[in-house]
Formats: sequence, structure tokens, C-alpha cells
Amino acid sequence: MRRDSRNTSGLEEKIVQVNRVSKKTKGGNKIGFSVLAVVGDKKGKVGVGLGGAPDVSSAVRKAVSYAQKHMFEVAMKGTTIPHEIRVKRGAAKIMLKPAPPGTGVIAGGAVRAVVEAAGIRDIVSKILGSKNQASNVYATMEALKLLRLKRIV
Repeated sequence: MRRDSRNTSGLEEKIVQVNRVSKKTKGGNKIGFSVLAVVGDKKGKVGVGLGGAPDVSSAVRKAVSYAQKHMFEVAMKGTTIPHEIRVKRGAAKIMLKPAPPGTGVIAGGAVRAVVEAAGIRDIVSKILGSKNQASNVYATMEALKLLRLKRIV
């Protein structure tokens, strides 16, 4: 499930995954929802949040709130990233490569949500290893944190 919206602060929210979870209790099953959300300003700042609650709307609100509090700046070179990077986080392996202007975002669902929210317009990526969307989102975030711009001394 995916939802795009813009709130009053000018941030774009993308819901990457909504998961129904249930817990066995003495009185029966207790059902809740877990939501993975990506928040970005499309100018180089992005954050991710995981929220859980008995109803979807509360879980979305919690996930978005956490993502906004934990945003970070992504190193960008024009409309792309400064260099190629490969990251392994758990079972998820992500490869991100810079692309010339006009290429667009060539990426799978989880990576696409993160790089579009960050404002990266030209990138080539490949998800290797895990099909778990949450793992892929976190691996992409780690890759973006590791990007560095070359400093001229």
C-alpha cells in the first residue's frame, strides 16, 4: 500500500508498508497495525519511521512523527548522488549509482520511496538479497548516510 501526501510543513510523506499484526491474549486476539513511513522535503533531507497502533491512522501519525524527528541531510551532487555505494544491512543489500541528468529514478519500490522523498532525481539502483521492504528502506537510509562529497583543499 502506498500513499502520498503533503502536510502543512512542506514535507512529503510516503507510506511504504502497512502490516496487520496480532497478539494472542487471554481474552482473544488483539489486532494492531504497523506502518513504515518515509518523510522528505525533496531538497536533500529524509527520514524514516515505524509506528504501531490499534488503528491505521494512529500508526501512520506515529510513524510520520518519528520520521520527522529523525531526518538527516543527504549529500547530493546536482540532481544525483556523488558516488556509487553498496551497503549490506542484515539480509538486505543495496547498490546505488549516480546517473546523468535526465535518467530519472531507476529503482524498486522501497528504494524509490526514499530517494524520491530525498529529492534525488537521477539515480540507478538495485536491491539484492532481501525482499523485505522495511529492511530495504533501512539499508537505503544507511547508504544515503554514508555518501560523502569530495572536499577541495
